[in-house]
Amino acid sequence: MSFCCGASMVGTKGTLRHLRTQIHNVPILFCPVCHRIEVHHLVEDEYEILAEYAHGDGASEVDFDEYSDTQSRDYLFENCVSHENEDPLELVTNQIDMALDLLRVAKQLDDIEWENQLKNRLRVMSSRRDKLRRKKMMGGYRQQNG
Repeated sequence: MSFCCGASMVGTKGTLRHLRTQIHNVPILFCPVCHRIEVHHLVEDEYEILAEYAHGDGASEVDFDEYSDTQSRDYLFENCVSHENEDPLELVTNQIDMALDLLRVAKQLDDIEWENQLKNRLRVMSSRRDKLRRKKMMGGYRQQNG
């Protein structure tokens, strides 16, 4: 499990750009708070090699799945707390619950800096939760099942 700025990162596959090449279906982790994206550590070396070769060949697009065995790697996202195919509102609510648990620990340790970081993340996630609730009430997003 990877963490970023007080939130656990969400596991999914996505498209990344390396110089002029788009690489599709890359296993990634992204932060639902600050939107930082990183290549999953178990495929990072493969990604870098493919990105360099694709750029060297002048390819504008490549599919990571065609050059890697990630389709048979079901274990890649096993340790992720959240996955992209979850209900967005539930995902954010779970992130808030985890941040509140961490905030309790930070207070017990009298770690003011950590407390402030977590409070900031809670403000961001609460705002996102409120937006998702409004969207849901308006019928603006649909839950994905996968």
